[in-house]
Amino acid sequence: MASNPQSEGLVLATAKMREAGVDQVAIDTFAHYHRLLEHGETGMIPESTIEPLEMESLADVEVDEEAAREAVRATVSIKLNGGLGTSMGMDRAKSLLCVRRGLSFLDIICRQVLHLREQHDAPLPLVFMNSFRTSEDTMAAIARYDALPVEGLPLEFLQNKEPKLLVDSLKPVTWPREPDLEWCPPGHGDIYTALRGTGLLHQLIEAGYRYAFVSNSDNLGATPDPRVAGWFAGTGAPFAIEAVRRTPSDRKGGHFARRRSDGRIVLRESAQTLPEDKDALADLDRHRYTSTNNLWFDLRAMQEALDARDGILGLPLIRNVKTVDPADPSSPEVVQIETAMGAAIEVFADARTIEVGRDRFVPVKTTNDLLVLRSDIYDLGGDFALDQSADQVPFVDLDASYYKLVDDFDRRFPEGAPSLRGASSLRVNGDWTFGKGVTLRGEVELDADSAQRVEPGAVIGGGTDEGARSDG
Repeated sequence: MASNPQSEGLVLATAKMREAGVDQVAIDTFAHYHRLLEHGETGMIPESTIEPLEMESLADVEVDEEAAREAVRATVSIKLNGGLGTSMGMDRAKSLLCVRRGLSFLDIICRQVLHLREQHDAPLPLVFMNSFRTSEDTMAAIARYDALPVEGLPLEFLQNKEPKLLVDSLKPVTWPREPDLEWCPPGHGDIYTALRGTGLLHQLIEAGYRYAFVSNSDNLGATPDPRVAGWFAGTGAPFAIEAVRRTPSDRKGGHFARRRSDGRIVLRESAQTLPEDKDALADLDRHRYTSTNNLWFDLRAMQEALDARDGILGLPLIRNVKTVDPADPSSPEVVQIETAMGAAIEVFADARTIEVGRDRFVPVKTTNDLLVLRSDIYDLGGDFALDQSADQVPFVDLDASYYKLVDDFDRRFPEGAPSLRGASSLRVNGDWTFGKGVTLRGEVELDADSAQRVEPGAVIGGGTDEGARSDG
């Protein structure tokens, strides 16, 4: 009997993964999700199946100082560093972007950890989960930090890769003009598969570590803070996620909820929300908390959960439809099978969430975010932690026609970011280049039909508009 197209697709895809040397644990995990796709699984979480989630705040929690120090001494910090920053026109690790004072994300992350080690007399290993596209650049960039390696542990492990699948047949796509585009990462939920498949999870446990703190490399607010480590250790929970209150900019993003059927916490992403539930997704009063993607888990509890499930944690499927060449809308439509690492919260019955300050959530997804990070909204102290020095973080919206790509953005801020400390919002429409020492106050909107320049030392907004603009 001939096999059906779906089964043929799975056979072809797994064969392609084996030929590329992909780990067997990753192949088995991919096969699990491929079968879900074959059976029409979409990963959707209807609003009718969940209810809003309330949680405690770190600001209200008492954490014993010595308990905090002990917890951070038993912690390993893992940074997700597989992203290329392609949406900003980059073709290398996004974490190589300069933030300020000539320091990149990677420089600041390394210095944050080295400072915490010294301050708390903790080994605090730092390990990067790189992709096949970011490994070489990243390892070259951090080689200057001689004190960074911890004896017996690697500085990196690689996330897996999987074939992109044709939408209609679920067979692996072929794209001879750029074969690399036939592959994609399986989403950051792959961290658990990769930790197990590489043997690093077992290695960390054998070396005496108890907790993992996982965060994104583009979020410099995410340090392995002893106070949060102490809270997590004190709960005895197997898994926890730091949350922040949602703001208008988070309306389209994911949120926490409690599943009605079993009371477990779930993390619903926008890609898992039905069209008829989009209003509920955007309701900030109903669903008040979003994930920072700062996770804590007990290494032994994670190992036990993976062992019990033959290495497949069973995270909810995210079916992501794109074109094989993201830059070519006419290229074939493909499905990318993805999972979110935060969704592991529903695997553990006693998982916890805790509300933290927005200073622990400073992600850089666009050049709008990069401008805020490079501005005087944040101070970078001797501990290399970000300190928010302004009462509020202004809303920034730069014209994508001129500022979306990093090179274009840098050309328009040749002398650095303007002062945003007194600004509530900045909207830039058109092509503006900013001189040195510009100060923005209140609500600022700049419009231009041709290239314009904001003069050095200009003060714009707040009732003043001094030397603001001239023809470029």
